[in-house]
Amino acid sequence: MLPDDLPADIKDRAARVKLAVFDVDGVLTDGKLVYAADGHESKAFHVHDGLGFRRLLANGIEVAVITARMSRIVTERMAELGVAHVYQDQKDKRACLAQLLQALRLVPEQAAYTGDDLPDLAPMREVGLAIAVANAHPWVRERAHWRTRHAGGDGAAREVCDLLLAAQGKVASELATFLR
Repeated sequence: MLPDDLPADIKDRAARVKLAVFDVDGVLTDGKLVYAADGHESKAFHVHDGLGFRRLLANGIEVAVITARMSRIVTERMAELGVAHVYQDQKDKRACLAQLLQALRLVPEQAAYTGDDLPDLAPMREVGLAIAVANAHPWVRERAHWRTRHAGGDGAAREVCDLLLAAQGKVASELATFLR
């Protein structure tokens, strides 16, 4: 269900999305980097975001992650969710996004990008729907078309997924899937 106060232009932008791109640290996680004594990295992903990704994929919306860091945990989590477009160690996120759009034969207006910090600004400027998580850096929040109510790592990505599905008229079919 879309919030009643959602502007018409956000609904229109969301209705055109065929590719939802997400940053990882600070969007799919709370942004904290936790290292064990043996040097292994730990991240926490919200289960609601994972189901949101699966529902987007089931409804024909491609999902991608673009992150500046390299993490085995991200590789494993995205594989578990069926996300095929996983781009790590990307210093130029805008160039990565452009290549992905070209490979999928999509125009920028058909993409959404969700970010939280300054490296996300360039790709956010290139898409039809730029989204900032609630706890994003102020410069990112003020340049986004829409902001989530939840913080990164706390279900913000699920909000994006639900927005896209609702704007594309998929709520009834999604509910039916789970009410059988």
